[in-house]
Amino acid sequence: MECVNETLVTEFVFLGFSSLAGLQPLLFAVFLLVYLFTLGTNAIIVSTIVLDRALRTPMYFFLAVLSCFETCYTFVIVPKMLVDLLAQKKAISFLGCAIQMFSFLFLGCSHSFLLAAMGYDRYVAICDPLRYTVLMGFGVCVGLVAAACAGGFIVAQIITSLVFHLPFHSSNQLHHFFCDISPVLKVASYHTHFSQIVIIMLCALVLVIPLLLILVSYILIISAILQFPSTLGRYKAFSTCASHLIIVIVHYGCASFIYLRLKSYYSSSQDVLISVSYTILTPLFNPMIYSLRNKEFKSALQRVVGRKICLS
Repeated sequence: MECVNETLVTEFVFLGFSSLAGLQPLLFAVFLLVYLFTLGTNAIIVSTIVLDRALRTPMYFFLAVLSCFETCYTFVIVPKMLVDLLAQKKAISFLGCAIQMFSFLFLGCSHSFLLAAMGYDRYVAICDPLRYTVLMGFGVCVGLVAAACAGGFIVAQIITSLVFHLPFHSSNQLHHFFCDISPVLKVASYHTHFSQIVIIMLCALVLVIPLLLILVSYILIISAILQFPSTLGRYKAFSTCASHLIIVIVHYGCASFIYLRLKSYYSSSQDVLISVSYTILTPLFNPMIYSLRNKEFKSALQRVVGRKICLS
Protein backbone atom coordinates (compact mmCIF):
# COMPACT_ATOMS: atom_id res chain seq x y z
CA MET A 1 0.00 0.00 0.00
CA GLU A 2 2.90 2.37 0.65
CA CYS A 3 4.04 1.88 -2.94
CA VAL A 4 0.57 2.65 -4.28
CA ASN A 5 0.28 5.90 -2.34
CA GLU A 6 3.78 7.09 -3.31
CA THR A 7 3.80 9.67 -6.11
CA LEU A 8 7.19 10.36 -7.67
CA VAL A 9 5.95 12.43 -10.60
CA THR A 10 5.70 16.11 -9.63
CA GLU A 11 4.91 17.51 -13.08
CA PHE A 12 3.76 16.42 -16.51
CA VAL A 13 5.23 17.42 -19.89
CA PHE A 14 2.93 17.93 -22.89
CA LEU A 15 4.04 16.42 -26.21
CA GLY A 16 0.83 17.00 -28.15
CA PHE A 17 2.37 19.22 -30.84
CA SER A 18 5.97 17.95 -30.59
CA SER A 19 5.85 16.50 -34.11
CA LEU A 20 4.94 19.96 -35.48
CA ALA A 21 7.84 21.91 -33.95
CA GLY A 22 8.37 24.05 -37.06
CA LEU A 23 4.69 24.96 -37.28
CA GLN A 24 4.15 25.89 -33.64
CA PRO A 25 4.49 29.70 -34.15
CA LEU A 26 1.92 29.48 -36.96
CA LEU A 27 -0.38 27.31 -34.83
CA PHE A 28 -0.02 29.88 -32.02
CA ALA A 29 -1.14 32.71 -34.32
CA VAL A 30 -4.09 30.72 -35.76
CA PHE A 31 -5.30 29.39 -32.39
CA LEU A 32 -4.93 32.83 -30.78
CA LEU A 33 -7.10 34.47 -33.46
CA VAL A 34 -9.70 31.71 -33.19
CA TYR A 35 -9.70 31.99 -29.39
CA LEU A 36 -10.11 35.78 -29.41
CA PHE A 37 -12.91 35.52 -31.99
CA THR A 38 -14.64 32.86 -29.84
CA LEU A 39 -14.40 35.04 -26.73
CA GLY A 40 -15.74 38.02 -28.66
CA THR A 41 -18.73 36.23 -30.18
CA ASN A 42 -19.69 34.59 -26.88
CA ALA A 43 -19.43 37.97 -25.14
CA ILE A 44 -21.73 39.48 -27.79
CA ILE A 45 -24.24 36.64 -27.36
CA VAL A 46 -24.39 36.88 -23.56
CA SER A 47 -24.53 40.69 -23.45
CA THR A 48 -27.23 40.86 -26.15
CA ILE A 49 -29.40 38.29 -24.34
CA VAL A 50 -28.99 40.17 -21.05
CA LEU A 51 -29.68 43.62 -22.53
CA ASP A 52 -32.60 42.85 -24.88
CA ARG A 53 -35.94 42.01 -23.27
CA ALA A 54 -37.23 40.18 -26.34
CA LEU A 55 -34.58 37.47 -25.82
CA ARG A 56 -35.47 36.80 -22.20
CA THR A 57 -36.97 33.41 -23.03
CA PRO A 58 -35.93 29.92 -21.85
CA MET A 59 -34.23 29.11 -25.17
CA TYR A 60 -31.98 32.17 -25.02
CA PHE A 61 -31.40 31.75 -21.29
CA PHE A 62 -29.99 28.28 -21.97
CA LEU A 63 -28.01 29.67 -24.90
CA ALA A 64 -26.41 32.30 -22.65
CA VAL A 65 -25.45 29.63 -20.11
CA LEU A 66 -24.09 27.43 -22.92
CA SER A 67 -21.93 30.34 -24.13
CA CYS A 68 -20.62 30.84 -20.59
CA PHE A 69 -19.75 27.13 -20.30
CA GLU A 70 -17.91 27.17 -23.62
CA THR A 71 -16.02 30.34 -22.72
CA CYS A 72 -14.94 28.83 -19.40
CA TYR A 73 -13.82 25.45 -20.71
CA THR A 74 -11.82 27.01 -23.53
CA PHE A 75 -10.25 29.28 -20.88
CA VAL A 76 -9.23 26.17 -18.92
CA ILE A 77 -7.29 24.74 -21.88
CA VAL A 78 -6.46 27.24 -24.63
CA PRO A 79 -4.38 29.90 -22.77
CA LYS A 80 -2.07 27.22 -21.35
CA MET A 81 -1.83 25.60 -24.78
CA LEU A 82 -0.92 28.96 -26.38
CA VAL A 83 1.84 29.54 -23.83
CA ASP A 84 3.20 26.02 -24.41
CA LEU A 85 3.32 26.53 -28.19
CA LEU A 86 5.96 29.24 -27.64
CA ALA A 87 7.70 27.72 -24.59
CA GLN A 88 10.72 25.44 -24.57
CA LYS A 89 9.44 23.36 -21.65
CA LYS A 90 5.75 22.53 -21.95
CA ALA A 91 5.10 21.42 -18.38
CA ILE A 92 2.32 21.53 -15.81
CA SER A 93 2.51 20.65 -12.12
CA PHE A 94 0.84 17.52 -10.76
CA LEU A 95 -1.72 19.62 -8.86
CA GLY A 96 -2.22 21.92 -11.86
CA CYS A 97 -2.92 18.90 -14.05
CA ALA A 98 -5.53 17.61 -11.58
CA ILE A 99 -7.19 21.04 -11.40
CA GLN A 100 -7.23 21.34 -15.19
CA MET A 101 -8.78 17.86 -15.60
CA PHE A 102 -11.42 18.53 -12.94
CA SER A 103 -12.34 21.94 -14.40
CA PHE A 104 -12.57 20.63 -17.95
CA LEU A 105 -14.63 17.58 -16.93
CA PHE A 106 -16.93 19.68 -14.77
CA LEU A 107 -17.65 22.14 -17.58
CA GLY A 108 -17.80 19.45 -20.29
CA CYS A 109 -20.20 17.23 -18.31
CA SER A 110 -22.36 20.22 -17.39
CA HIS A 111 -22.39 21.17 -21.09
CA SER A 112 -23.60 17.66 -21.97
CA PHE A 113 -26.43 17.75 -19.41
CA LEU A 114 -27.36 21.27 -20.51
CA LEU A 115 -27.83 20.11 -24.11
CA ALA A 116 -30.37 17.58 -22.80
CA ALA A 117 -32.18 20.39 -20.96
CA MET A 118 -32.24 22.41 -24.18
CA GLY A 119 -33.73 19.40 -25.99
CA TYR A 120 -36.49 19.28 -23.37
CA ASP A 121 -37.08 23.01 -23.86
CA ARG A 122 -37.57 22.50 -27.62
CA TYR A 123 -39.90 19.56 -26.92
CA VAL A 124 -42.14 21.63 -24.64
CA ALA A 125 -42.10 24.63 -27.02
CA ILE A 126 -43.29 22.56 -29.99
CA CYS A 127 -45.35 19.76 -28.43
CA ASP A 128 -47.02 21.70 -25.61
CA PRO A 129 -46.88 25.40 -26.58
CA LEU A 130 -49.93 26.46 -24.57
CA ARG A 131 -48.27 25.44 -21.29
CA TYR A 132 -44.75 26.47 -22.33
CA THR A 133 -44.52 29.52 -20.07
CA VAL A 134 -45.72 27.44 -17.10
CA LEU A 135 -43.59 24.35 -17.70
CA MET A 136 -40.48 26.38 -18.56
CA GLY A 137 -40.69 29.18 -16.02
CA PHE A 138 -37.56 30.95 -14.81
CA GLY A 139 -37.36 28.80 -11.68
CA VAL A 140 -37.52 25.62 -13.75
CA CYS A 141 -34.78 26.86 -16.08
CA VAL A 142 -32.50 27.78 -13.18
CA GLY A 143 -33.21 24.40 -11.60
CA LEU A 144 -32.25 22.57 -14.79
CA VAL A 145 -28.99 24.52 -15.05
CA ALA A 146 -28.24 23.87 -11.36
CA ALA A 147 -28.92 20.14 -11.86
CA ALA A 148 -26.60 20.11 -14.90
CA CYS A 149 -23.84 21.78 -12.87
CA ALA A 150 -24.36 19.45 -9.89
CA GLY A 151 -24.19 16.39 -12.15
CA GLY A 152 -21.06 17.71 -13.84
CA PHE A 153 -19.41 18.46 -10.49
CA ILE A 154 -20.08 14.97 -9.09
CA VAL A 155 -18.85 13.14 -12.20
CA ALA A 156 -15.74 15.33 -12.48
CA GLN A 157 -14.92 14.86 -8.80
CA ILE A 158 -15.17 11.06 -8.98
CA ILE A 159 -13.16 10.68 -12.20
CA THR A 160 -10.42 13.11 -11.14
CA SER A 161 -10.08 11.38 -7.78
CA LEU A 162 -9.84 7.95 -9.41
CA VAL A 163 -7.21 9.10 -11.91
CA PHE A 164 -4.93 11.04 -9.55
CA HIS A 165 -4.98 8.45 -6.76
CA LEU A 166 -3.08 6.16 -9.14
CA PRO A 167 0.74 5.86 -8.81
CA PHE A 168 2.86 7.77 -11.32
CA HIS A 169 6.45 6.53 -11.29
CA SER A 170 7.74 5.66 -14.75
CA SER A 171 6.89 8.53 -17.12
CA ASN A 172 5.53 12.06 -16.99
CA GLN A 173 5.20 12.67 -20.75
CA LEU A 174 1.65 13.21 -21.96
CA HIS A 175 1.10 12.82 -25.71
CA HIS A 176 -1.54 15.53 -25.62
CA PHE A 177 -1.84 19.29 -25.13
CA PHE A 178 -3.90 19.20 -21.90
CA CYS A 179 -4.60 16.83 -19.01
CA ASP A 180 -7.31 14.64 -20.49
CA ILE A 181 -8.30 11.27 -19.02
CA SER A 182 -6.74 8.84 -21.52
CA PRO A 183 -3.26 10.38 -21.80
CA VAL A 184 -2.94 10.67 -18.00
CA LEU A 185 -4.11 7.09 -17.48
CA LYS A 186 -1.59 5.91 -20.06
CA VAL A 187 1.40 7.18 -18.01
CA ALA A 188 0.14 5.76 -14.70
CA SER A 189 2.35 2.97 -13.36
CA TYR A 190 -0.69 0.73 -13.26
CA HIS A 191 -4.42 0.93 -12.69
CA THR A 192 -7.11 -1.59 -11.90
CA HIS A 193 -9.80 -2.72 -14.28
CA PHE A 194 -12.30 -1.55 -11.67
CA SER A 195 -11.20 2.10 -11.91
CA GLN A 196 -11.20 1.93 -15.72
CA ILE A 197 -14.69 0.41 -15.80
CA VAL A 198 -16.00 3.04 -13.36
CA ILE A 199 -14.57 5.85 -15.51
CA ILE A 200 -16.07 4.40 -18.70
CA MET A 201 -19.45 3.93 -16.97
CA LEU A 202 -19.44 7.53 -15.76
CA CYS A 203 -18.51 8.78 -19.24
CA ALA A 204 -21.34 6.65 -20.65
CA LEU A 205 -23.71 8.15 -18.07
CA VAL A 206 -22.73 11.68 -19.13
CA LEU A 207 -22.93 10.97 -22.86
CA VAL A 208 -25.41 8.16 -23.51
CA ILE A 209 -28.25 9.05 -21.14
CA PRO A 210 -28.52 12.75 -22.19
CA LEU A 211 -28.23 11.69 -25.84
CA LEU A 212 -31.06 9.16 -25.41
CA LEU A 213 -33.23 11.84 -23.77
CA ILE A 214 -32.51 14.19 -26.69
CA LEU A 215 -33.35 11.46 -29.23
CA VAL A 216 -36.66 10.73 -27.49
CA SER A 217 -37.43 14.47 -27.43
CA TYR A 218 -36.76 14.80 -31.15
CA ILE A 219 -38.78 11.72 -32.06
CA LEU A 220 -41.75 13.35 -30.32
CA ILE A 221 -40.91 16.75 -31.86
CA ILE A 222 -40.73 15.37 -35.41
CA SER A 223 -43.99 13.45 -35.01
CA ALA A 224 -45.66 16.66 -33.80
CA ILE A 225 -44.19 18.80 -36.60
CA LEU A 226 -45.36 16.39 -39.29
CA GLN A 227 -48.92 16.99 -38.11
CA PHE A 228 -48.68 20.76 -38.70
CA PRO A 229 -51.06 21.76 -41.52
CA SER A 230 -48.84 24.56 -42.82
CA THR A 231 -45.61 23.96 -44.74
CA LEU A 232 -44.27 27.27 -43.43
CA GLY A 233 -45.08 26.22 -39.86
CA ARG A 234 -43.21 22.95 -40.33
CA TYR A 235 -40.22 24.81 -41.77
CA LYS A 236 -40.09 27.28 -38.86
CA ALA A 237 -40.38 24.47 -36.31
CA PHE A 238 -37.59 22.47 -37.95
CA SER A 239 -35.38 25.56 -38.22
CA THR A 240 -35.63 26.24 -34.47
CA CYS A 241 -34.37 22.71 -33.79
CA ALA A 242 -31.72 22.43 -36.52
CA SER A 243 -29.06 24.44 -34.68
CA HIS A 244 -29.46 22.39 -31.52
CA LEU A 245 -29.26 19.14 -33.49
CA ILE A 246 -26.01 20.18 -35.22
CA ILE A 247 -24.37 21.01 -31.88
CA VAL A 248 -25.62 17.74 -30.38
CA ILE A 249 -24.17 15.67 -33.23
CA VAL A 250 -20.77 17.39 -33.07
CA HIS A 251 -20.53 17.38 -29.26
CA TYR A 252 -21.65 13.80 -28.61
CA GLY A 253 -19.87 12.43 -31.69
CA CYS A 254 -16.44 13.81 -30.70
CA ALA A 255 -16.87 13.08 -26.99
CA SER A 256 -18.05 9.50 -27.57
CA PHE A 257 -15.04 8.79 -29.79
CA ILE A 258 -12.67 10.09 -27.11
CA TYR A 259 -14.17 8.78 -23.88
CA LEU A 260 -16.16 5.63 -24.59
CA ARG A 261 -13.10 3.48 -25.25
CA LEU A 262 -10.82 1.23 -23.26
CA LYS A 263 -7.19 2.24 -22.73
CA SER A 264 -6.00 -0.41 -25.23
CA TYR A 265 -7.76 1.52 -28.05
CA TYR A 266 -6.12 4.84 -27.18
CA SER A 267 -4.45 6.64 -30.10
CA SER A 268 -2.63 9.86 -29.19
CA SER A 269 -2.51 11.32 -32.71
CA GLN A 270 -6.23 10.79 -33.34
CA ASP A 271 -7.15 12.11 -29.89
CA VAL A 272 -5.11 15.30 -30.34
CA LEU A 273 -6.86 16.02 -33.65
CA ILE A 274 -10.35 15.33 -32.24
CA SER A 275 -9.57 17.31 -29.08
CA VAL A 276 -8.52 20.34 -31.14
CA SER A 277 -11.90 20.15 -32.88
CA TYR A 278 -14.01 20.20 -29.71
CA THR A 279 -11.85 22.52 -27.58
CA ILE A 280 -11.08 25.13 -30.25
CA LEU A 281 -13.18 24.71 -33.40
CA THR A 282 -16.55 23.68 -31.93
CA PRO A 283 -16.72 26.70 -29.55
CA LEU A 284 -15.89 28.84 -32.59
CA PHE A 285 -18.76 27.53 -34.72
CA ASN A 286 -21.38 27.14 -31.98
CA PRO A 287 -22.09 30.89 -31.65
CA MET A 288 -22.44 31.22 -35.41
CA ILE A 289 -24.70 28.15 -35.68
CA TYR A 290 -26.88 29.09 -32.73
CA SER A 291 -27.12 32.87 -32.79
CA LEU A 292 -25.37 34.84 -35.47
CA ARG A 293 -27.46 33.16 -38.21
CA ASN A 294 -30.66 33.59 -36.19
CA LYS A 295 -32.88 36.41 -37.47
CA GLU A 296 -34.45 37.07 -34.07
CA PHE A 297 -31.03 37.33 -32.43
CA LYS A 298 -29.62 39.56 -35.19
CA SER A 299 -32.60 41.91 -34.81
CA ALA A 300 -32.01 42.05 -31.06
CA LEU A 301 -28.31 42.74 -31.61
CA GLN A 302 -29.16 45.64 -33.94
CA ARG A 303 -31.51 47.08 -31.31
CA VAL A 304 -28.84 46.84 -28.59
CA VAL A 305 -26.17 48.42 -30.79
CA GLY A 306 -28.62 51.14 -31.86
CA ARG A 307 -29.44 52.01 -28.24
CA LYS A 308 -25.75 52.18 -27.32
CA ILE A 309 -25.03 54.47 -30.28
CA CYS A 310 -27.95 56.77 -29.30
CA LEU A 311 -26.76 56.92 -25.68
CA SER A 312 -23.21 57.73 -26.71
